[in-house]
Amino acid sequence: MSMSNRSVIVTGAAGNLGKAVVDAFADLGANLVAVDLERARLERALGSENERRAFVAANLLEASGAAEVARSAIGRFGRIDVLCNIAGGFRMGEMVHETSDDNWNFLFDINTRTILHAVRAVVPHMLAAGGGKIVNVGAFSAQKGVARMGAYTASKSTVIRMTEAMAAELRDRSINVNCVLPTTIDTPENRAAMPKADPSKWVAPADLASVIVFLASDAARAVHGAAVPVTGLS
Repeated sequence: MSMSNRSVIVTGAAGNLGKAVVDAFADLGANLVAVDLERARLERALGSENERRAFVAANLLEASGAAEVARSAIGRFGRIDVLCNIAGGFRMGEMVHETSDDNWNFLFDINTRTILHAVRAVVPHMLAAGGGKIVNVGAFSAQKGVARMGAYTASKSTVIRMTEAMAAELRDRSINVNCVLPTTIDTPENRAAMPKADPSKWVAPADLASVIVFLASDAARAVHGAAVPVTGLS
């Protein structure tokens, strides 16, 4: 696959998965717009900007932040071919009837509102250009309810439904919308939180990034509304 001259927005780019996604697209020649809350975080994770990589500090919980990302991408590269909604978060611990407004709002904001704001800002540019690709990140656990993960699984299940709805709305306009459903991702944070677990059974960020790149490629042009499980090597 080649992504030469494609313009790709990656949200949550300073995180473990975001960095892997940026690296995967960069290896294929894409122009990258890497997005996170703070420019310093992007610089620590990704190094310096260059002719094919721009950094945008934006709060995607605000519609204005997402609009600035789209403006920056168009201003720098003239087009937006791919949007990878990597930004998201996880919390667990409460039973549903004990779930606080803070946890509920946090998870729905970071996992769904960020996507809503991003697609509001980006899809009009894709429509004007005649097509594009959108890849969202759900969760394997979102396929059914899990004890003490009600708010999280509900928010990630919403990502799946948003993906399906957008795919149905946009497929005739040459925009593919799909999502991935990873199990536990092998990150330093997850290893620290679960020291007794076997990370060899988890999903490597680079492997998940490869699936995301595939869904953003011309090879997946016939794939619409898919929720692709990515469950590791065993």
